[in-house]
Amino acid sequence: MDFMELLRIDAQPGTPLFEQVRTRMIEAVREGALPAGTRLPTVRELAGQLGLAVNTVARAYRELEAAGIVETRGRFGTFVASSDPADAAMTAAAAAFVAAARAVGLGKADALRYLDAAFGNAAVIGS
Repeated sequence: MDFMELLRIDAQPGTPLFEQVRTRMIEAVREGALPAGTRLPTVRELAGQLGLAVNTVARAYRELEAAGIVETRGRFGTFVASSDPADAAMTAAAAAFVAAARAVGLGKADALRYLDAAFGNAAVIGS
């Protein structure tokens, strides 16, 4: 697999390189380019392919593992996790949001205005 093309790292200043590796890896998982169970290159291999420092890739892998996107299986290597942890986290967050909205008497449309505002898409709540 050509990780250089898949991850498209931009060496220009802006987003830190480890963050680019992390976010592009997540995108590849969600788009299906890296399906569950895919064995990833070692930190050294990927760093070599991308022309990055080993510590840069190691940090991206650590953060991906902490988020549940990848899992390390000892000497067998690092693999894409079998499930997207965003699904479980967002399902739980959505259930909590709905429960909070219902507890204060809000319907779906009114509750969604708060969600839009949190994302910065709504003008003013209550207008």
